[in-house]
Amino acid sequence: MNFDFQAIMLLALLATGVIWAVDVLRYAPRRRQALADATAAARGEINAEVAGKIAREPLLVEYARSFFPIILVVLLLRSFIVEPFRIPSASMMPTLIAGDFILVNKYTYGIRLPLFGKKMIAVGEPRRGDVVVFRYPKDPSVDYIKRVVGLPGDHISYYDKTVYINGQAMVQKSQGYYTGVGAGLSMTGASLREEQLGKVKHKILIMNSRKMGEGEYVVPPGRYFVMGDNRDNSNDSRFWGTVPEENLVGRAFMIWFSWNTENTWISWGRIGKHIQ
Repeated sequence: MNFDFQAIMLLALLATGVIWAVDVLRYAPRRRQALADATAAARGEINAEVAGKIAREPLLVEYARSFFPIILVVLLLRSFIVEPFRIPSASMMPTLIAGDFILVNKYTYGIRLPLFGKKMIAVGEPRRGDVVVFRYPKDPSVDYIKRVVGLPGDHISYYDKTVYINGQAMVQKSQGYYTGVGAGLSMTGASLREEQLGKVKHKILIMNSRKMGEGEYVVPPGRYFVMGDNRDNSNDSRFWGTVPEENLVGRAFMIWFSWNTENTWISWGRIGKHIQ
């Protein structure tokens, strides 16, 4: 169970719903009866101000009635359709940089029970190359974002900056050197390459001076091997293992806002960018 913003929204929905329901079932009928009695006593000529005071619902009930549908819509949207996330680190550069705000498709990999994460309806499975948000296996309260490299049953090797899937090298093409701006300045000078994972072409960053995460791995059933696009600055499956299917949150598909964390300005050119 992941007690986060979703849990707070669910509790708020429950609280406002109970308050509204109790009033509708118990206290509203009493107010109507009180108004009817007062009207009868006044022989139908009750003062409008007095009638309003008798029939008026408590402020707490008024707030509950007003906020319940809003909370319900937000919870449904976040739970089943789309949810926003903020990128906190450089592990997915150059695709995503710190300060990017992204949208995540919540139903791509199945409809899940809010809060508990249990899949109710199967819709699809992650594909090689998808950028996914998931709950970090070692601490499910923390959300991570990486790219799916290995599918269940795959044999993954990583040597000399190259990914091998079931013995086949994933082709890389040099794109020169990366020139970073804002939050990406720290990676200026890194080798910029285009990698093809199955049908997906995307950019990665390589630092030739570092040697990280080399080895071979077999992806167990129901799990996924993920890596960051910033290959030498990413804490991913090479170090802590694979991601269970039940930890998947959704597929990242768009940058809806971007805030330059270094110079505190809006990165207009990144807004609306599709995540490949």
